[in-house]
Amino acid sequence: MNFQQAVQTCFRKYVEFSGRASRPEYWWFILAYFVAAFVGGFIHEFVYYLVVLAFLLPLLAAGARRLHDVGRSAWFLLLGLIPVIGTLVLLYFMVQPSQPESNEYGPPPAPVPVVA
Repeated sequence: MNFQQAVQTCFRKYVEFSGRASRPEYWWFILAYFVAAFVGGFIHEFVYYLVVLAFLLPLLAAGARRLHDVGRSAWFLLLGLIPVIGTLVLLYFMVQPSQPESNEYGPPPAPVPVVA
């Protein structure tokens, strides 16, 4: 999955908290968020807040699907509220490889065909 496909997928599934998200899908979307927030912050504070607001639900949904992909409940997203330790534990969960077999959250995400 490339950058554009990941961003399109995450915005298309912006309120879909079920299912699974592959590691590239999640991390490309995180990169898109940081770039958009960084650029928005340089433009104006109001633009920055619009970017954060626009990405809020898709980020939560992608995070939930990513946790499902490694076999964890989406409730683990609440660990991000614990300042240092919770954030590090959540980061550890997010960088884990996908479970190759189906789990209680569904089958593994299908690979997206690359368009030449």
